[in-house]
Amino acid sequence: QVQLAESGGGLVEAGNSLELSCEASGRPSSSGAMAWFRQSPGKEREFVASISVSGGNNWLGDSAKGRFAISKDSAKNTMYLQMNNLRPDDTAVYYCATGAGGTTATATAYQSWSQGTQVTVAT
Repeated sequence: QVQLAESGGGLVEAGNSLELSCEASGRPSSSGAMAWFRQSPGKEREFVASISVSGGNNWLGDSAKGRFAISKDSAKNTMYLQMNNLRPDDTAVYYCATGAGGTTATATAYQSWSQGTQVTVAT
């Protein structure tokens, strides 16, 4: 099982930016995908973005379009989530994940998860 180390969370004012990083220990499935999810207390885990381990296929959830960007550095086994124009409703614990399938938005399709990092957006 791939282990994922996540960093970059913190407290930020609305309208500002943060970048999250997710480094994989071991090699994720070359035919699989890596993804970002987030979860607020009392709410279900929400898909944010995903990217294929190999190739350039990526997918942005509705909350991410126009504001966030997902990218990767395959040589470093690292995925990034650039979050711009943050809003208070972006406040959540953010998780990165990897799975053997494609760039699905379904959380149950992913096998390995990070510990999560808190992102808090102040008004």
